[in-house]
Amino acid sequence: MARIAGINLPPDKRIEAALTVITGIGRPLSAKILKELNIQKDSSVKNLSESDISRLREYIEKIPTEGELRRKVAMDIKRLQEIGSYRGMRHRKKLPVRGQRTKTNARTKRGKRVTMGSGKRKETKT
Repeated sequence: MARIAGINLPPDKRIEAALTVITGIGRPLSAKILKELNIQKDSSVKNLSESDISRLREYIEKIPTEGELRRKVAMDIKRLQEIGSYRGMRHRKKLPVRGQRTKTNARTKRGKRVTMGSGKRKETKT
């Protein structure tokens, strides 16, 4: 079982797709890494030799991934909030940051839709 950057790669997947399990590595970066290391992207993880795995491990250690990357993103957001930028305020209010509309949509950020009803009050008998 190949373990890279603290993540166990799925043994039955192709190496190109399996590398995307690591946070911070997508398809384009995965393809670039494999091309530089001269590893066939169609081979599965279980068919890789130990030397291939060690070369991958060494290369990926140089790239910010997993906890290091998450920590960097969190610090960037915290910095935006501390300096009082517009984007920081949007993060603090849990609203969309990149210019999306909020009158409709934005359900993921704003939560479940709350309707007010007709506005009429029902009479209660006393």
